[in-house]
Amino acid sequence: MMIHEITAQVGAHKKRKRLGRGESSGHGKTSTRGTKGSGARAGGNIPWGSEGGNMPLFRRLPKRGFNNNYFRNNFAIVNVSDLELHFDSGATIDITALIAKGLVRDEKLPVKILGDGELTKKFTITAGKFTKQAAEKIKKAGGTTTTLELDRNKGKVNPKNGRFYPQNPAKIQAKKDAQDAKAKKAK
Repeated sequence: MMIHEITAQVGAHKKRKRLGRGESSGHGKTSTRGTKGSGARAGGNIPWGSEGGNMPLFRRLPKRGFNNNYFRNNFAIVNVSDLELHFDSGATIDITALIAKGLVRDEKLPVKILGDGELTKKFTITAGKFTKQAAEKIKKAGGTTTTLELDRNKGKVNPKNGRFYPQNPAKIQAKKDAQDAKAKKAK
């Protein structure tokens, strides 16, 4: 093989290691697993982080601070300059239009519009969030913005005790209807 023959295709289709095909294959007898021990057994291997009797590193290190990982709102980010480039003037832009143009990968994440770049076209945009700069640029160009509701737990949490309602939508709706009827009677 010469240096000029190496391309992206080389190594893309590596032959798989065929185990248990006899001694002459080079992967016979123990099939690359060694002799005995948990690594040689079916379904057996040491768990992640295990140090064979030592106190694992993760348990040795102190835990400090706050991790916002479970509560953080992640967004699919789109700049105003991207909208200018991919859409015609007067377009109605929402998540489906952004996915169709390849600016957003999927609809699981809410879209946040950022104000990077210039905007001259008029758009009607529906998104999860807008930065101040982006909203100003859209309005200045004659467009409109609509912000979607992002509270994932709205209607799921009891405001009195902060606990989640039972996961039965029919029960939640019946409770809301009863509260509405009660409020109407009070008036």
